[in-house]
Amino acid sequence: MKILIIYLIVMNIFAVIITVHDKLAAKGHRWRVKERTLMLIAALGGSPMMYLTMLMIRHKTKKPLFMVGIPLILFAELAVLFLVLHYGFGKI
Repeated sequence: MKILIIYLIVMNIFAVIITVHDKLAAKGHRWRVKERTLMLIAALGGSPMMYLTMLMIRHKTKKPLFMVGIPLILFAELAVLFLVLHYGFGKI
């Protein structure tokens, strides 16, 4: 469980960094992060902080893929986390 917590902390920090990088790159007309890469990072556990960061810096907020997709990923991750915590790893 400790490894999972550390993993999620690292993924969420990475999600914030990559989201802010993409916003700054968009402003400076530089290399951008692919949308599928952002979604992959969200799906790998970075969805909570990526979503909050996007709202705070107003990045990708007009794109339904992100404003609907990331909350759906977050909901799915929370559901899996609930199942794991409630039933344990061996019973799923």
